[in-house]
Amino acid sequence: MEAVEISGFGAPEVLRLTERPAPVAGAGEVLIRVRASGVNRPDVLQRSGSYPPPPGASDLPGLEVAGVIESGDADAMAQAGFRLGDRVCALVAGGGYAQHCVAPVGQCLPVPAGFDDVQAAALPETFFTVWSNVFDRGRLQAGETLLVQGGTSGIGVTAIQLAKAFGATVIATAGSDEKCAACQNLGADHAINYRTQDFSAVAKELTGGQGVNVVLDMVAGDYVAREVECLAEDGRLVIIAVQGGVKAGFNAGLVLRRRLVITGSTLRPRPVAFKAAIAASLRDKVWPLLEQGRVQPVIHSTFPAARAAEAHALMESNQHIGKIVLTWA
Repeated sequence: MEAVEISGFGAPEVLRLTERPAPVAGAGEVLIRVRASGVNRPDVLQRSGSYPPPPGASDLPGLEVAGVIESGDADAMAQAGFRLGDRVCALVAGGGYAQHCVAPVGQCLPVPAGFDDVQAAALPETFFTVWSNVFDRGRLQAGETLLVQGGTSGIGVTAIQLAKAFGATVIATAGSDEKCAACQNLGADHAINYRTQDFSAVAKELTGGQGVNVVLDMVAGDYVAREVECLAEDGRLVIIAVQGGVKAGFNAGLVLRRRLVITGSTLRPRPVAFKAAIAASLRDKVWPLLEQGRVQPVIHSTFPAARAAEAHALMESNQHIGKIVLTWA
């Protein structure tokens, strides 16, 4: 099979198209003939050497794929309602930048009706992440307010749409007026240009001084102190990335007085059973919204797999709105 490998840690140019033996599905797994692979920030971190794959995972980058089931554990497939030839998308711990990829059956989902492979490949990583962190860990409820940092990222565009679909008010931040407009076009009630406005002060003002109930944070660093400031009583701050640094100082007195929760998670190293439970929730609660058109993947651009370096360069430029996807012949 053709695959995109990391030839050495460094700039996007270290990604190269190569040939590898196709993997073989084991117990509880399926082999997917990949048609499209999602590109995500963790892929960039892995390429730079700062996010190694978990033990047992492929060294190839790529955390989400869409394609056709070619082979697999017949009993596990039957139990999950899949058959050979079914179109699926899947969350994987690595190996997604390849023409064939092995995935646990429990981490596969049917391609939503009417979706092509590119749209389907844009779903798993962001939808699993948002569901797990905003709804399970962050416990966002209808009528509450969610602050999404980085509203035009792949995570951001998903969080905005899902939070609105489940009855929340959404405030999003973005780095330009154009990106703020894109957030509002996706359903955000308010968008804050973090380059020209203090998001914490504006969020407090927009909520009548009460503060927001949940913050989805991909920055950390010095953002944490300002996020604590703008959380409402019993508010929840969920950190899922540390693009602004791993160290943070904040007012612990506010945490005590307002009964705040500061939490976070990484999805990639979690066990298959944990991810399978998320997949079941998505299939039950979110897949109908996708098929009804109430929630949609936002695709910024696609690249042939041989141009994966260009896809990574685009992601690092932060000029994209939504998802970047690789395609396979």
